[in-house]
Amino acid sequence: MTTRLSIGDRLAASPVYRTFRDHPFFASVDNVEFSKEQAAILIEQWWHPLHYFPTFLARCVAVLPDIAAKSAITRILNQEAGGGVVAKAHEVIYADSMAKCGFDRDRVTGTAPYPETAALVDGYRRASRAPESSLGFIFATENTDLLMVSSIGKAIERTTGSTDNEWVAIHVQQEPDHVEEADHALLTGMSVEQEDAVLQAADEMWQLWTAFFDRLAAATGVGVTN
Repeated sequence: MTTRLSIGDRLAASPVYRTFRDHPFFASVDNVEFSKEQAAILIEQWWHPLHYFPTFLARCVAVLPDIAAKSAITRILNQEAGGGVVAKAHEVIYADSMAKCGFDRDRVTGTAPYPETAALVDGYRRASRAPESSLGFIFATENTDLLMVSSIGKAIERTTGSTDNEWVAIHVQQEPDHVEEADHALLTGMSVEQEDAVLQAADEMWQLWTAFFDRLAAATGVGVTN
């Protein structure tokens, strides 16, 4: 008798995920010296998915069918939005932290998105229309977020010398909770077709993020492969 893998195991084993995880940008960021302008490109483009993420989570809560999943995602949303304290919202901490590191706040929050960045945000919007795609995007995001955040943090540190970035620190603190709640939100008793839809959505998200980092690599020269 063949034992069926859990949906979490199937998501983690995705070849699309592995391709994203092994993106050359993440390895290169450990070894290159960033100019301030190169780091600014990363920071300015990251703002767009960061800014949309609470809206995405709220839309997901609205479409998820059971209270357990709603409760799990609401906990993530609560932390992202500051738990009722605006100054603790992730996007506010982000803008404040980057300004303290010497980056222009208006550029951080006001630079137009690259087409790949706009496509990424639109992918989150579309995914929040249905439970399965919502769950796929949530799981994929929370299980790769710290990898992405740490890469931005390394670029900031190498550019500015700042090792005390509040935005990076809050992710290190809260991300284990987010991963746990994302796991809790995966619906139990899903049909094979529903599981496949979750997996397909997760792969789409990783493909969108891969394109995002492909464009950042091209724009900065970091992680470009010949």
